[in-house]
Amino acid sequence: MLSRRLATARQLRAAAPTAHRALLAQKRNISLRDTARADAEYPHLTEAEDPEMNGGYINPPPLKRQFRDPYADWWDKQERRNYGEPVHEDNDILGTFSPEEYTWVTPGKGAFQIGCFVAVVFSFCGVVSMFYPDKPSAPREFEGGLEAELGGPGALRARAIGES
Repeated sequence: MLSRRLATARQLRAAAPTAHRALLAQKRNISLRDTARADAEYPHLTEAEDPEMNGGYINPPPLKRQFRDPYADWWDKQERRNYGEPVHEDNDILGTFSPEEYTWVTPGKGAFQIGCFVAVVFSFCGVVSMFYPDKPSAPREFEGGLEAELGGPGALRARAIGES
């Protein structure tokens, strides 16, 4: 039984297409002519000539697209950029689809507003606590403890005068 399985496995492996093996054995080679063309297009710059190490790419100043004029005549109205304009290398952070910067309130003014809110709430609580009718300072006492009114001699008595 085991020999049959081995025989069928050999037959299946032999019947497999050879094109699959050829794809795995294929290698890509870079010719010297391709590297010379790449060197001519992108000359190797020194660190002093290219401090940002981006291959001599002209990097525009980092300005978020949110702060560009929305009513200007842009070639790409959504991204607020013109045709052929160089893109900043951090375009994913500076683009229109990145989170917007909150510029309506400065941090100092925001802290002042939160402090005013907390002060108003605590002062409102203080005013309410001063005028809120609280529990009376001395509990009410009844003559005879309202024994008859609460159901007779076996009923639970209310506090009588002088009881503590």
